[in-house]
Amino acid sequence: MKAHPTALVSKRAEIEAGCEIGPFAIIEPDVKIGKGVKIYARAHLLNGARIGEGTEVHMGAILGHLPQDVTFKGEKSYLRVGKRNIIREYVTIHRGTEESSTTEIGDDNFLMAHSHVGHNCRIANKVVLVNGALLGGHVNVEDGVFISGNVAVHQFCRIGKLAIISGFAGVHKDVPPYMVVRGVSRVRALNLVGLRRAGFKKEVIRELRAAFKLIYRSGLNTSQAVEKILKSNPGKEVQYLVDFIKKSKRGISKYESASKS
Repeated sequence: MKAHPTALVSKRAEIEAGCEIGPFAIIEPDVKIGKGVKIYARAHLLNGARIGEGTEVHMGAILGHLPQDVTFKGEKSYLRVGKRNIIREYVTIHRGTEESSTTEIGDDNFLMAHSHVGHNCRIANKVVLVNGALLGGHVNVEDGVFISGNVAVHQFCRIGKLAIISGFAGVHKDVPPYMVVRGVSRVRALNLVGLRRAGFKKEVIRELRAAFKLIYRSGLNTSQAVEKILKSNPGKEVQYLVDFIKKSKRGISKYESASKS
């Protein structure tokens, strides 16, 4: 480990080989840091933080602080961050509320400056949070999601795989996989660019477009649309979309044509 002389690093923290810790950074006792992690100046890692190898924690970021939850009574809880994440300036990620609960960040995510991840959130892999994106407590974000700048996501919402949330949007309903959201929980289209970049085959995209039309543009209610899709013996990607919708507790974001903007 290479630590700047001004860094405050507890002797009880578990820090693996190849780590760098910058000026005035603070590492509390119950912190575990994997191989090759780089902690920049003035970052603060609090008790309960677990940081996976190859992650970068930039200036002023605060990881594992107390949850912003009025029910929190000082329980021991955790923040678990996976491998190769980039956590930029002044990002805040809070640990879980309930005893032994966790906030979890997967691998290869990019959290840009001033974004916030609330207590008990679950962020999967290869997710991007642009500057100022805000996730309330218990938000679940699946693989490959892109959340643009200054987006606010209400607590307990789910955002499905490869969805994209446009800048300044507000999310208070679940966002099904593969969708584009603009405005206040309004689905505008299928994320065709994201699907192509992810290597989805043309026939899969064609099937997803048909499912999108049934869910959002057929005049059927959600239950009727799902029933009709299931009768078509859908492939695994459409089945994943259907399963996500069926498990929704908050209800899914509704459709609004871009022509109404």
